[in-house]
Amino acid sequence: MSATTRPYFLWDYDLTESDVHTLLQSGDEETKIWLTARILESARYEDVWRYLSLAEVRTRFPLLKLKQPVRDVWAYALQVWETTASNGR
Repeated sequence: MSATTRPYFLWDYDLTESDVHTLLQSGDEETKIWLTARILESARYEDVWRYLSLAEVRTRFPLLKLKQPVRDVWAYALQVWETTASNGR
């Protein structure tokens, strides 16, 4: 994707790849929360990490409005990664 193309997971918004990165870096907290939820719900797994860090997902996760099946999967993943990290793996 180029910086001027619209990310596939934002088909209904006029935002470019560059806009998304800028908003995630310097947007207000409400915008960061909305974009994080949109990415976790609609982006392919490998693309999530092009926009977000694990620390950002962990920090914002309690505030995200996600569909329940999506929330359950991400909650499980975060739990597994936390357990793995605390066990030194």
